[in-house]
Amino acid sequence: MKISATIITFNEERNIRRCLESLVPVADEIVVVDSFSKDNTENICKEFGVRFIQNPFGGHIEQKNFAIDQASHPWILSLDADEALDPALTQSILELKKTNPSHKGYRFNRLTNYCGTWIRHSGWYPDTKVRLVLKSEARWMGVNPHDRLEVIDGSSTGFLVGDLLHYSYYTQEDHLKQIEFFSGIASKELFKKNKKVSWPMIILKVIVQYIKNLIIKVGFLDGRAGFTIARLSAYATYRKYYKLMMLHRENKS
Repeated sequence: MKISATIITFNEERNIRRCLESLVPVADEIVVVDSFSKDNTENICKEFGVRFIQNPFGGHIEQKNFAIDQASHPWILSLDADEALDPALTQSILELKKTNPSHKGYRFNRLTNYCGTWIRHSGWYPDTKVRLVLKSEARWMGVNPHDRLEVIDGSSTGFLVGDLLHYSYYTQEDHLKQIEFFSGIASKELFKKNKKVSWPMIILKVIVQYIKNLIIKVGFLDGRAGFTIARLSAYATYRKYYKLMMLHRENKS
């Protein structure tokens, strides 16, 4: 069982070394597709002998599928630059490599670190992801920026013990910047589908999002971080639908 690990990057010098170090024990090849980073990402990657390919960014789904297409081996392990395998997941993958896999894809839990706190509620855990797939049987799908890796024929996937560690935001300012970036992408995708929204709908969606994260998903058990996540998740909902409303107004004018 030969595995190509694939990663897409843009200015990821803060994260990429940790990601690559975790992949070295399990990957027979590491492919990094970079969107012309301006920082030290390329130099760090080359320390690990990865295949470093630069390609213009056309969307998360498109870039990740491009990365899959560059891989040499039959199996793909797809990670984001701010993710890393924990020891238990590393061992699970190594054990799987000794066998004849019975599934076309494998999923595992993702555990997110938010501003130094591991989040085990708030709807953020276990956040199970399919990330190890047979190259010929899977593609990245969904709607940008909400991508997902799927087995094409919809067949069942296996489960591996261990966590994919996700180092999401180091500060609240990082979170706010990401909200602005992703809300812009999401609003444009909704606009393309001719989705419309009104102020009462926006207010309702914001309230529901806050209650969902804090109460329904018991985010309060994550302490101060849980309250922050609930508040900023509600704010992200507001920004997405506000931008959608503005796009429709601009279109009319």
